[in-house]
Amino acid sequence: MIDRAVRRRRRALFLFFFLNGLAMSSWITRTPDIRDHLGVSTGQMGLVLFGLSVGSMAGILCSGRFVSRFGTRPVTALATLLVIASVVIVAVGSALASAPLVTAGLCVFGAGVGSGEVAINVDGADVERITGTAVLPTLHGCFSLGTVIGGLVGMAATAASFPAHWHLAAVAVVATAIFAYAIGAVPARTGIRAAPPASEQARFQKPQVWRDRRLLLIGAIVLAMALAEGAANDWLPLLMVDGHGLNAAAGSLVYVGFAAAMTLGRFSGTFFLNRYGRTTVVRASALSGAAGLSLVVFSDNAAVAAAAVLFWGLGASLGFPVALSAAGDSGPDQTARVSLVATIGYVAFLVGPPALGFLGDHYGLRSAMVVVLAFVATAVFLAPAAGTRARVPDSVRV
Repeated sequence: MIDRAVRRRRRALFLFFFLNGLAMSSWITRTPDIRDHLGVSTGQMGLVLFGLSVGSMAGILCSGRFVSRFGTRPVTALATLLVIASVVIVAVGSALASAPLVTAGLCVFGAGVGSGEVAINVDGADVERITGTAVLPTLHGCFSLGTVIGGLVGMAATAASFPAHWHLAAVAVVATAIFAYAIGAVPARTGIRAAPPASEQARFQKPQVWRDRRLLLIGAIVLAMALAEGAANDWLPLLMVDGHGLNAAAGSLVYVGFAAAMTLGRFSGTFFLNRYGRTTVVRASALSGAAGLSLVVFSDNAAVAAAAVLFWGLGASLGFPVALSAAGDSGPDQTARVSLVATIGYVAFLVGPPALGFLGDHYGLRSAMVVVLAFVATAVFLAPAAGTRARVPDSVRV
């Protein structure tokens, strides 16, 4: 059985993932309104979203080092406070119709989510080790649950023409309350790596992680599936508005459908992982994502495209958490391995928004998504690199 402290710790991690999803979907569902309020084009909006990419990459590059030195708790706390601050900055930028301020807010948001990515996933992988169960898919499911709830609220606010800045300010208040409740349950010193001995072998231990072929293939899976998830997070409401002729509220509703499919996939992920193993789950996820993206891109029927988004969401749901879990137990130095794979995945968040915005300006957002489709299709063939987690006896599951 799992003791009370571990249950509290797991519950706190659920809340941190939920908080990030809530904050993200709150501004994503308002992107059509914010774009119109800022008076920018699709390409210019890609540059605004590039602030998110820059912040994310900066955060993820620092996170592994910070976790190794200070542990997961202080890094998680700082990252969450940055996320809360970013929501406030985006709200102010929206109220003032200031594209630079919104860009800065998204940069801070990216820094918060990126710097917390390694910390909370290392903590989640440690809980997996303690409990003997697959925890990361459920944790990422809480992120998706947050996007669903935030998306529903955002859709309602959009339909009611409620100002985006007041909506985001309210989200910041809720996020602050969640943070204050959860941070005390995260233990200190998790993830701290002891200083290595000053030997030649130890000095070259860390670069060898980059030479692990299997780990790099896992990183390629994360890259493809992160691009699938990130493309929806960045562009799906605008894709449905500009590419399929829906209004802003309906575009937000489609995004909620995507988030709901992600949530369903992640909460059911542990069952399928225990039954079929990582390779089969990753391959099925990539096939589902590719099928959904194909219909969104090539179907001219808005209803078919909206329904296909559910397959896109199901497909994107498990690739990222399952690959991170595979990276965490692929060898020694768990923090370095999770950090490496997460960094590779975050390249998608760095390159994706401006690249898709540029292509969307010249060829339309639907055509731009062909790039995402090509990446997801490659994950079908890379799936064996994720390996298979051995089934856990029912007696140790909680």
